[in-house]
Amino acid sequence: MELRDTPEEASFRGDLRTWLEENVPAELRGHRGGAARFDGPEMRAWSRALYDAGYAGLTWPEEYGGGGAPYTHQAIFLEEIARAEAPPHIGVIGLGMAGPTIMAYGTEEHKARYLAPILSAEEIWCQGFSEPGAGSDLAGVRTSSRLEDGHFVVDGQKVWSSFAHLSDWCILLTRSDPESTRHAGLTYLIVNMHAPGVEVRPLTQITGEAEFNEIFFTGVRVPADNLLGEVGGGWQVAMTTLLHERGTLGFALQAALEMQVRKLIALARDRGADQLQRDRIAREWIEMQAVRFTNYRSLSALMKTGLPGPEGSISKLVWSEANQRVTKLALEILGPDAALADDNAPYGGYWQYQQLRSRGNTIEAGTSEVLRSIVAERVLGLPKSR
Repeated sequence: MELRDTPEEASFRGDLRTWLEENVPAELRGHRGGAARFDGPEMRAWSRALYDAGYAGLTWPEEYGGGGAPYTHQAIFLEEIARAEAPPHIGVIGLGMAGPTIMAYGTEEHKARYLAPILSAEEIWCQGFSEPGAGSDLAGVRTSSRLEDGHFVVDGQKVWSSFAHLSDWCILLTRSDPESTRHAGLTYLIVNMHAPGVEVRPLTQITGEAEFNEIFFTGVRVPADNLLGEVGGGWQVAMTTLLHERGTLGFALQAALEMQVRKLIALARDRGADQLQRDRIAREWIEMQAVRFTNYRSLSALMKTGLPGPEGSISKLVWSEANQRVTKLALEILGPDAALADDNAPYGGYWQYQQLRSRGNTIEAGTSEVLRSIVAERVLGLPKSR
């Protein structure tokens, strides 16, 4: 395939780069990630600015308020926003997961009610998939839903839910048939996070911040109209959600990794690095380029079929482990100063924070172990383990 931008793509990239230079607030530029991606009214204002400029829902159909742009434009957007060190739209789960799932399985009433507020950041969404006993094993969910008098009554617990403490709505996978096992008997619901019986408890991480949450559901009544797909057909709906989660995410991850490698190179020049450390930096640069070309291959398949494939799991797997190595190497280059923290640390404690935060990279959005199984079975075509 042609790896360079077409004239149309180059024009879009140039306009976007100029817009970012002129519009990213100084206090948001160069954010270190973590909870800073979520909290504060400035994030809502920034997300609204992206929407007003036409950069929210780029590939969504125009009839639903999107831009109707090709997937290449979405990939360019993710690259450029990472390179500008600007935060993403606060509605990343709504834009990348809930919205596409509603478009695929929702009624016309669902689409009219939920899609526009996702784009404008008026309503925030979270994902209720993982559970304490079913984190990476999604088919093992036990949160229950039973149909009574025109409502589903939901009881159970979810965990590792980003944005839940800010969210208005949740895409929730439940088990509606208590006698079922594994992929059968699952039902996919839209749940109001402000409904009676919904409790959110933030989880404090090793960084000291709380990005993720537990959600407890106790007798929560969900209107039957909030069903996506069919009762018992939730597994297929959930797979649609997960495919879209990693659809063009690889470009954002690759651009974020490129930014980290650039910072690492600058650190090595500033503080000095020995030959072995320079060799390791070169390895990370090569790995970053491999992720880039894997993303191009995945994008080609997406453009042909219109559906994301399993190749996105490769990018997430490689990025998560590479980011851990990059941040660890940065602390080695810092030497004794790596033991300092916050205001006492060089570079404002950036690398100390990044190393702590990176520990979660190989767990969130699919553990490395599960992603290796996906790559083995669905990309390489190897026999299934069971």
